[in-house]
Amino acid sequence: MNTAGMLEGKVAVVTGGTRGIGFAVVKKFLESGAKVALCGSRQETVDKALAKLTEMNPDYQVMGICPSLTDYSAVEAAFAKVKEQFGRIDILANNAGISARESIYDYDPDDFAKIMDLNVKAVFNCSKAAAPIMKEQGGGAIINTSSMVSITGQRSGCGYPASKFAVNGLTKSLARELGCDQIRVNAVAPGVTRTDMVAALPPDMVERLAATIPLGRVGEPEEVANVFLFLASDLASYVTGTVVSVDGATVS
Repeated sequence: MNTAGMLEGKVAVVTGGTRGIGFAVVKKFLESGAKVALCGSRQETVDKALAKLTEMNPDYQVMGICPSLTDYSAVEAAFAKVKEQFGRIDILANNAGISARESIYDYDPDDFAKIMDLNVKAVFNCSKAAAPIMKEQGGGAIINTSSMVSITGQRSGCGYPASKFAVNGLTKSLARELGCDQIRVNAVAPGVTRTDMVAALPPDMVERLAATIPLGRVGEPEEVANVFLFLASDLASYVTGTVVSVDGATVS
């Protein structure tokens, strides 16, 4: 799909942008003409992702940042750096997050706190830092990564779906609050997607997963990134407060 020019003149920040869905979003935004600040948890992984993107296209306008997303002051400073270098922030993709599979019987309360910190507090921090910049510019788009388990729950690791239910709540509430400032807020809820974690599974396990999906296959990161692109673009100018499922109809 040729998306060249869809985000021409726009600046995006993508958290969790060094791999998987986040990296696919960064690449899609760059292909579509945006300048992108790629945010990762460590400088090493940020540098590796930047090198990979430069190898793909040396003309990409991309920078790297790695603030602690649970530290509001660090996020605010990093976003100020993006604005200083690129002049504005039009799009924020809150993609950073961690998952969980522990039974409630074995769940360490510290691990529950950690998942809520990164999956929820970081979304709040980044949105709070980006919103004043977007308001000053006359608008913008915030897109949060949710999950199909924010709709269905899951059998273990209750912290993960709980955090994504919270992301949906933030999405809908911020859409109502920030609409008057022309800031649109939406979420994308992927299903089983061929990230590094899925790619590492035995082929027969992936086949069993695919058999439960009406489309008969797992999703690709680029297919999720396409929805981020739509929601970031002017094509979605009247779309806000939505949670878009990208799961091959896994969730009815």
